[in-house]
Amino acid sequence: MNALYKPGDGYIFFSEISKIDQLCTTLVGKMLPDGVHPSHFAIVLHLVRAGDGVTPLSLAGAMNVSKATISHSIQVLEKRGFIETRPCEFDARSKQVFLTTAGRVFCEEAINAAARTFNHILSDHDRQTMTDALPGLATIRKVLEANREPLPADASHPDHEETGTIALAILGGTPPR
Repeated sequence: MNALYKPGDGYIFFSEISKIDQLCTTLVGKMLPDGVHPSHFAIVLHLVRAGDGVTPLSLAGAMNVSKATISHSIQVLEKRGFIETRPCEFDARSKQVFLTTAGRVFCEEAINAAARTFNHILSDHDRQTMTDALPGLATIRKVLEANREPLPADASHPDHEETGTIALAILGGTPPR
């Protein structure tokens, strides 16, 4: 067994991340206008960071949700005036999603509200802890992005050895012998 990992560490690690996400999402949700869910804010934030003109399908992939879920969210955001959809220039069967000025203003106001709140509740030590954790969290995110499928039952098969070792390392297990 790797001395850095103990059985259950992976579960504890991901449990802490999940709880942080739940607490943060709930807090941010309280700052949003009525009827706007944190997942809707995440879509707007993604469009601000990634840029306009994405298709609903690519947006669903980026947000890790179904096309039906993203379609509903697009309707909510369109009704609010935060985004607009236009026919796709390259594929007549599809459409593209664009932020509106109101969407950009909404995003900026939500970020400012969150920043005020987090600056109030987090100490300098807390912020340093977060800064120190970022490189490791980014590494784990990249590993998970590269391994979106569950480990097959025949994980000891040579074709799965590297993926299995990575997954077990994250979850604190030992590779099969």
